[in-house]
Amino acid sequence: MRLIITLLLAKGIFLATASPLSGVAPTFGLASWGLEGYAKDNPIGPTTGGEGGEEVYVSTGKDLLEAVKDDEPRVIYVRGTVELPERAKVGSNKSILGVGWDAHIKKNGITVDGTNNVVIRNLKISYIEGGDCIALNNATRVWIDHNEFESELSLEVGPDTYDGQVDISRAADWITVSWNYLHDHWKSSLVGNDDKLRDVDFGHLHITYHHNHWRRSGTRGPAGRFGHQHVYNNLYEDFLYQAIHSRSDNQVLVEGNVFRGDTREALSTYGLVIPEDSPNTCTCGDEELDGFANLGARNDWGGAGVNITQEGDFYEAEYKYKLTPLWLVKPIVRLGAGVGRI
Repeated sequence: MRLIITLLLAKGIFLATASPLSGVAPTFGLASWGLEGYAKDNPIGPTTGGEGGEEVYVSTGKDLLEAVKDDEPRVIYVRGTVELPERAKVGSNKSILGVGWDAHIKKNGITVDGTNNVVIRNLKISYIEGGDCIALNNATRVWIDHNEFESELSLEVGPDTYDGQVDISRAADWITVSWNYLHDHWKSSLVGNDDKLRDVDFGHLHITYHHNHWRRSGTRGPAGRFGHQHVYNNLYEDFLYQAIHSRSDNQVLVEGNVFRGDTREALSTYGLVIPEDSPNTCTCGDEELDGFANLGARNDWGGAGVNITQEGDFYEAEYKYKLTPLWLVKPIVRLGAGVGRI
């Protein structure tokens, strides 16, 4: 079976059968390799990045900063290890694509702030201090796909040494986070970064998370406020504390996910944030309003806790998507997530 799946992934072959459901509903097969979710199906149109624009190759931090800064359509290929002297502030209509297995961003991360139509794929981004690996603020139509994110998960570094791996806030919208390998990190992916920003964020933050591999992580896989997140077919291995957390009137639709190893809580809508996800000076956690959760296709919680205090009205996604059968999620995600697969 592993060999068959490997060959299918290598050839980009994904089987799907007709959905037994009507309307907007999943089809059932292996998986979708292309763009899927809110970054594809939204009121603005599919995320295309720099498609059709100039193609450039960069191998230095200076060249990468220059290539991403304007709003002209551009496909930027990143070669080898690139140390950014400052955060890369990405303009609209950009595709940033790592070449091969070893495209690696270090020192500073990537910010997409107030811009539109961005694709970030096949990059390793690790040990970023003083900010997130990728930060999306007031950005629309963004596809974050087949990347690897890493720092360190240990008591020596503590939860505040590194910030988020993929943090999404300030009314960002229509985003897909897919096929990424996120590991060895305390606080992975936060959606809506302050409960005081309800008026800014509410009605936005539509995000799809699918086929991501979280391994040896602490919290936030994802943790959301005020938005809508569709979380399906992700693999969680040793996600230690709160994995999927919906708080401050946030809505999540959770289906077809698999949990393995040591995880305290797979899904929670309780507004109390555990102390491990709070500032180091806090001993009680941060208390907020509860969120909402709905369950679609069956999940495999693997013995982790589930605490749904209130169900919401997010019963189904507004788009079609391929839902991997639950028993295939673990091998397919392990083989397909991360860099070097596209």
